[in-house]
Amino acid sequence: MALTKKRKEAIAKFDAEKYYSLSEASEVVKSITTTNFDASIDMAVRLGVDPRKANQMVRGTVSLPHGTGKDVKVLVLCTPDKEAEAKEAGADFVGLDEYIDKIKGGWTDVDVIVTMPSVMGKVGALGRILGPRGLMPNPKTGTVTMNVGQAVTDVKAGKIDFKVDKYGIIHAAVGKASFESDKLAENANELISTLMKLKPSSAKGVYMKSITLSSSMSPGIKIETKSISA
Repeated sequence: MALTKKRKEAIAKFDAEKYYSLSEASEVVKSITTTNFDASIDMAVRLGVDPRKANQMVRGTVSLPHGTGKDVKVLVLCTPDKEAEAKEAGADFVGLDEYIDKIKGGWTDVDVIVTMPSVMGKVGALGRILGPRGLMPNPKTGTVTMNVGQAVTDVKAGKIDFKVDKYGIIHAAVGKASFESDKLAENANELISTLMKLKPSSAKGVYMKSITLSSSMSPGIKIETKSISA
């Protein structure tokens, strides 16, 4: 497949075989991003775990110090007594039965759904629709809680959730191309630090096998894992 002119220019700006420090990679990824929109900066971390084993599943949340740069649309499915709290916190959509009906009809135009334990019976019926889209609320990610206002505030401020895929890889957005490189590095470091804390005791051998930083449509930049692990 022929390389485009922009792709060739991007590849010429860095060494694809070299392993960069996190701060260096953050500078490089900005320099090779040529999209005419504010591209997302993504990190892929390959872990030495077997996701098929329950005791090696890596899943959690992290609050990025500088946010994601994305305007996150939040739906809160709650009882009427919690609606005011959710709206004051900045939720984009608030309600219950009417939104459950909309979702059953195919509407999923949100990024995060927050709900309460008492209504999970109704929300659970939406699993086949929300699950494949990564929208199903979960207590482990803080999206099933009585404190819906705080949950909305956290999500809006840059809290993201992550889960290792079947290949043992964590994919997460750590900012936008418009971010300063040091802020991208700090966001990425926060994610890596959180992953280190979540290392399963049953995981043997090298835990953090590889880390790659890239932007929308850019080549991936390899990051030196030994310096980070140290």
